[in-house]
Amino acid sequence: MNLGIESLPSACDVLVVGAGPAGSAAAILLARAGLDVVLIDQHAFPRDKVCGDGLIPDAHNALRKLGVLDAVMAQAQASGFVGCIGPRGGRIDVPGELAVLPRKQLDDIVCRAAVAAGARMFAPLRFVAPLESGGTVVGAGLQHGQATREIRARWLLLATGAVPQALLAAGMSQRRTPSGMALRGYVKNDAMVGRITALEIVWHRALTPGYGWIFPCRDGVFNVGVGIADSHTEYRNGKLTKRELNLRQVMDDFQRVYAPARALMQGGTLLGAMKGAPLRCTLEGARYTRPGLLVVGEAAGSTYSFTGEGIGKALETGILAAEAVLAAGAAVDADARVRADYEARLRALKPRFDLYQRANLVNRYPWLSDLLIWRANRSPRLLRRMSGVLNETSNPGHLVTVRGMVRVFTE
Repeated sequence: MNLGIESLPSACDVLVVGAGPAGSAAAILLARAGLDVVLIDQHAFPRDKVCGDGLIPDAHNALRKLGVLDAVMAQAQASGFVGCIGPRGGRIDVPGELAVLPRKQLDDIVCRAAVAAGARMFAPLRFVAPLESGGTVVGAGLQHGQATREIRARWLLLATGAVPQALLAAGMSQRRTPSGMALRGYVKNDAMVGRITALEIVWHRALTPGYGWIFPCRDGVFNVGVGIADSHTEYRNGKLTKRELNLRQVMDDFQRVYAPARALMQGGTLLGAMKGAPLRCTLEGARYTRPGLLVVGEAAGSTYSFTGEGIGKALETGILAAEAVLAAGAAVDADARVRADYEARLRALKPRFDLYQRANLVNRYPWLSDLLIWRANRSPRLLRRMSGVLNETSNPGHLVTVRGMVRVFTE
C-alpha cells in the first residue's frame, strides 16, 4: 500500500496530503468517481495516532456513507451507551451508537479503502510547500529523506491534522497554538473487562478545565486518558493569560479521584508510553480554502471542543470537500465554485461547533455535570435530550446555557 517515491507521478487530478480519516475519506469518494488521486502521508501505514479512539454516531454515519462501517465494526469494540460521571460520583448512561477502535486500525481500514477505490498511496512522504502559479496552488513539493519531488495537481487537499507546520507552509494558518491538549495510553487489564463495559467520561474539579476518559477496546485493552479544553489560555483577573499545563499531573489526579482509573492503571500493564497530542477545535485556526487548495479535517479545526471528539467530523469534512470538487466538475469557474461550496458546507456546521464551545462550561465548572446527571436520572425526557445531543438530533446548547439549565429544572 505504501508506494515508494520513485513511482510518484508528475501530475494527478487531486493530491491529498494526510491519510487519516479526513484525507482518506476524500480520497475514497474522489477515486470512486474516476479522478486520479494521489494520497500521501509522512508515515508509512499502519501507524499509531494519539486519540481517544471513540466512534460516536457521527463517525458511524460517515463510515456508513463511505461503505467501510462493517469493516470497522468487525474489529471495533461496540457499545450502546456512554457513561457520564460527575464529581460526586453520580452517573448517567446516555444511549447511542458507539464503538472504540484504535486509530492504528481505523486509519488503516479507511486508507486501504481509498487505495481499493483507485487512489495511489505514497508513504513516508512529507509535504514541503505548495506549488503556485499566478496565485493559484497547482501542486506541491514533497520530500523523502534527502530526495525531493514535485507533483502537479488540479486540487491540493491538506488533511494534515492538528500540528500546524503544513498549514504554515501553505499560508493557511491563522493560529499556531492548539485549542486543547490530550494525553492517552493503552492499558492491558483483563480483570477490568467486566467492570468497564462502555465508554466512560469523568468530570471532576481536580481535572478542571478538562475531563478524563476510559474507553474499552477489545482483548482486555483500554484507552485511558485526559483532555484539556482551552489548553493554552485562561482568564485571570479579567485578563486572558497563558495557561500552565502538566498533563501527566492531570493523569495522576484522574487516578486519584476516580477509583476505576486507579484500579485499571495499578492492576494493568501499560502498552507503550503515554502520548500527548494537540487538538484543533471549533472550525477555527485556519483558512478553509485558497485557489487550488482546500483544508480538511482537524487541520480545519474539526474537533468538538467540549468532548474532544473529532473522528466523525474529520471524516465528514473530507466527504464535504470531495462532494464540492465533484459537484463543480470541469466547469470553467470550477475553482470558485468548489471553494464557495465547500466553505458554505463548513459554515453550515459551524453553529454546532460553537454550541459545543459553549458547552465547555461543564469542563470549566464540573459541578454542572452533577446537576445534569442528578436531573437526568429523574427525567426520561432529559435523558432523551442528552442522547439526542450525542446522536446529533438535539442541540447541546439546550443543556448548558442559562436558558437550557432553567428548562432542565422546570420541564
